[in-house]
Formats: sequence, structure tokens, C-alpha cells
Amino acid sequence: MTTRATTTANQREIEQFTHLAMHWWDEQGPMQPLHRINLVRMPLLKRWIEAHGRPIKGAKILDVGCGGGLVCEPLARLGAQVTGIDAGQENIEAAINHAKQSGLNVDYICTTAEDFKGQFDVVLALEIIEHVDEPELFVKSLLTLVKPGGVIIMSTINRNPKSFALGIVAAEYILRWLPRGTHSWRKFKKPSELSAMLSPAAKIVDMTGMVYDPLKRCFAEDTQDVDVNYFLCAVRHS
Repeated sequence: MTTRATTTANQREIEQFTHLAMHWWDEQGPMQPLHRINLVRMPLLKRWIEAHGRPIKGAKILDVGCGGGLVCEPLARLGAQVTGIDAGQENIEAAINHAKQSGLNVDYICTTAEDFKGQFDVVLALEIIEHVDEPELFVKSLLTLVKPGGVIIMSTINRNPKSFALGIVAAEYILRWLPRGTHSWRKFKKPSELSAMLSPAAKIVDMTGMVYDPLKRCFAEDTQDVDVNYFLCAVRHS
């Protein structure tokens, strides 16, 4: 007899990121790739939230897997009512401390998506589904946390030979942007797989890719290239 999974938390993954908790806001440290990605994803998040949902000012936004608050703080500065949840206590403590230093009001809670209660105008799950167990349960939990008509925005890494070469071999072993073992290629999700998890309860309304320009040494949005990093936006059915 099999036991139904009740948690998405993977202890090894949690420990991997909480070990780096003190470095979340060090732009030259191990979280440097996320700081670079923020230059792309923050304008994208604002555009999608306002195009498919409501004005970002005053919107209730939940960031699932918030880490040290790299997305929560910019959203709070834009006037959103932001809640960040993360399964790593050290991450939450780092986020709370930095928000205090920045004079920002963000509600941070150490919990998982399936254990958290509430409903929000916008639910974000950025670079997190590839680190959880039971991804179907994870997506189902996200859907319960967004209001009918609300927006879910997810970002992750595609699963194909190109993403293995760039997302793991290059990023972790050649460029050393990330500690080795940060990602497992088998846990990457194709856009079709992620769309299928969302589609019973939500409509996919937008998708775009993100690519790295080695000459400019920066990331950029590319609507034609979702081979490696991509963002997906869905609206929950009313």
C-alpha cells in the first residue's frame, strides 16, 4: 500500500539553500545569478501582473520559496502587500532582517505551500518547482492560494539536452555560477508539463524565455527561446 505524499519539502534542497542564507543579499556572492536575473524578472512580473490581473500597488502578492526576499522587497517598494514563505528558517530570518534594515513591511513565514492558508491576487513560484518533491502537489497547492481570477507566475528550467549543457554543466561546473549539485536535470519541467499541471484550474495566458548574453554578461527576455529558462503566467478560472 502506497502512502500519499503530504509534503513537497525536500530536506536536502532546504539545507542546500539555508547553508547560503547569509549570502542572499551579496551581489558578488553565490546568489549573484539571482541578482542578475532580477533585472529581467522584476519588469516582467510588473508587466504581467498589471496586464493579466490588477495594478501592482495594493495587490496582495504571495512569493512561494521567497528565500532571502530578493523578489519580495522590490514588490513591496512598488506598493504591493507582500507575503513571502519559505521552508528554510534561516532564509526567513535573513529576509526578515534585511527587510527591517531596508525599512520595508513584508510578512515572512516559515512554511510550505501545502501547509499555508490564505488567498492572494498574485502567487509567485520562481525558480522553486525544480527544488521540490511532488511537483503536482506543489502546483495544486499554488492553485488553492490564488483567488479566482488571480494570477500565478512561475519560472523554472526546461528539460532537454540544451538545458543540461547550459543549466548544469556550464552554470555549475564551467562558469561556477552555482554550487555543484544545485540542480537535478531530472527535476526540470518542460513547459508542456507545467502547463498540464496548471490547466485543470487555470488558463495559460503568457510564456516567455530568458537567455544569457555572454558578450554583455547579462540575462535578457527572449519570447522565442524557452529552451532553458522560461516564465509562465496563468489566470485561475473564476
